[in-house]
Amino acid sequence: MRLSHVLAAALLAASLAACGSTDQTEAAAEGEHAPAAGDYERGPHNGRMLREGDFAIEVTVFEDGVPPEYRLYAYRGDEPVDPAEVKAQVMISRLDGEKTTFAFRAEDDYLRGTAVLVEPHSFDVVLVAQENGQTHRWAFESYEGRATITDAAAEAAGITTETVGPQDIGEAVEIIGRVELDPAGSAEVGAKYPGPVIAVYRNVGDRVARGTLLARVESSYSLQTYAIYAPISGVISERSANVGSIADSDPLFVISDPSRTVATFPIFPRDIERVRPGQEVLIRGLEGERGQGSVIRDFLPLADAMSQTVTARASLPNRDGFWRPGMAVRGLITVNQRRVPLAVRTDAIQQFRDFRVVFAKIDETYEVRMLELGEEGPEWTEVLGGIKPGTVYAAENSYVIKADIEKSGASHDH
Repeated sequence: MRLSHVLAAALLAASLAACGSTDQTEAAAEGEHAPAAGDYERGPHNGRMLREGDFAIEVTVFEDGVPPEYRLYAYRGDEPVDPAEVKAQVMISRLDGEKTTFAFRAEDDYLRGTAVLVEPHSFDVVLVAQENGQTHRWAFESYEGRATITDAAAEAAGITTETVGPQDIGEAVEIIGRVELDPAGSAEVGAKYPGPVIAVYRNVGDRVARGTLLARVESSYSLQTYAIYAPISGVISERSANVGSIADSDPLFVISDPSRTVATFPIFPRDIERVRPGQEVLIRGLEGERGQGSVIRDFLPLADAMSQTVTARASLPNRDGFWRPGMAVRGLITVNQRRVPLAVRTDAIQQFRDFRVVFAKIDETYEVRMLELGEEGPEWTEVLGGIKPGTVYAAENSYVIKADIEKSGASHDH
């Protein structure tokens, strides 16, 4: 993730928090029952009180040991009304346009909804109640886990989106290794004939092109001086040549191409049967967000006698020089891969209350979707329920949305 996106995300979260949450409009009577600004009156069962004249309905969502369900309590003159004398209906409209109607039946001292109220509990509500020959109607907002962020602000914060759909996922095997220069991208430069080194023109760290003059040596056979040139382009990684030293069969220079690196991973016995040449591997540093895809290229032929590990190698093209030889890296390999009908990006999943969620995007509004998850892979996680196929959701930097929701106080409340 680019630094500019990190800074933009932080600034966006701070500015959204400073704006505060939008006050919800609710029906309430004047006088002693009027709620404070930004809140609503609560009844004896800690639910939302809706009043019209001397008649009132208390709306609660009961979820203690049962799936969430509506329970309504009726009052006249603040005294309980027999639920058998009241007929009620609740209609909810969700952000994505889905509408649900709930019927009720009398039970004990309340009216019990006949259907489960599925998560998220975020919707516009219309409640109609009939009692004593009169019809009462209320409409109010009941939102949770919802935030509005303009597309321009989301882009500035680095928020990207994906669409819920089928993906290939599998079990993740994490391996730790390091970056090395690719032996195939290095060249040892020696003397053609033994003799004293007369001059040296390049040092360790110098970048040279093919044909660059490196040194001059005087042949011990002919006493003639000859030049030594770079056989490839790259960076001088080793130098043993010094003026006056004797050139023999040992290399005078080693030239390496820093754009050709490999990641080497010691594979422990428990994973040897699951890791194979040709498997895709996602390579990342131990810190930071940068990742690069590659393929397990081969294994070194010998195992380490002490650890019993076998070294796997994966090509790591390095044109911008980000990967430095000796740098520690981790690789994520997906094994036992299979196709699933629904999946979301693993990095998009956030913790919200007791749920693992993603944030669905509808126009410029983001809202939680509580997920039932299956198998989790390094890049994709299987979804068993909680979100509809084809839903657009926040994939990268979704934590910005979570931070805004938490700071604005859009919590689970009824």
